[in-house]
Order: sequence, then C-alpha cells, then structure tokens
Amino acid sequence: MMGFSMKQAPTPMDSYISYMLAAAHRAVHQSLASRLKEHGMQVETWRILETLDSESHLTMGELARIVLMNPPTLTKMVDRMVAQGLVHRQIAASDQRKVNLLLTDLGRKRMTDIRELVRLQDREILAQFDTQQVEMLNRVLRDLSGTTG
Repeated sequence: MMGFSMKQAPTPMDSYISYMLAAAHRAVHQSLASRLKEHGMQVETWRILETLDSESHLTMGELARIVLMNPPTLTKMVDRMVAQGLVHRQIAASDQRKVNLLLTDLGRKRMTDIRELVRLQDREILAQFDTQQVEMLNRVLRDLSGTTG
C-alpha cells in the first residue's frame, strides 16, 4: 500500500486546516499521478475521460467545472486529447454555438484500463478509516467543496 499518512514532524502550519487539506491533496494527487504516469496519463486527463464516460454531451464550461480546471487549460488539454484520438467534438444539436465532447472508443478503452488503478488508490486510502470515519470524511469534504451527493 502506498502511504498517505502525513506522519512527519509537526510544523507550525499543521494548526491551519487550509494547510492540512492542501497537504492531504498533494499527497493523494502525487500518488495518483505516479500511478497514472506509468500508463502515460495525467490525473486531469483521467478526470476528463471518467467524467465524459458518465456524462454525455457536456459543454466545455460544464466539463471545466466538474474536472476542476480553468477553461483555457481545459481547452489545451482537450485539443491534445482530440489529437490523440481520445475524445471528439460534436456541435450540440440544441444550440449550434455549443460544442459537446464525447469519448471515442479509444478514449473509453484507455479510461477503462486505468479506472481500476484509481479505485485501488481509493481503497487504500479508505482502508485507513472505519465506516463511520469514511462517511464523516465524505460528508465534511462535500460540505467544504460545496458539492452534493
């Protein structure tokens, strides 16, 4: 199991929840980035593929909000993903000014291939907590992030 424990010598920063959340995010993100890098994929690319697999016909703005990216960065990443054959753009039927993004067969295969890596990391993180702690952690993180679910 990869270590997500932040057991290091305490620092004055540890008293700030904003710092501790950032440190936890960094540890989890770096671990996931390392796993995905072995498969030639970035965390942000996985987020986009995973989102497009479950949400059909998203606009760039909707996708940017969900995958936690600013629109210009997302556009550049999607351009690369289109060039790699992972996604394609489609003019929205309801509004010709909007473009929907759809997974290609290759994009769906790549996402499916790496999905288990992400699930494995989630299981390793959650194994450190009991069921009540997991429920509380999810509730607290949802409240802090302003998401529902």
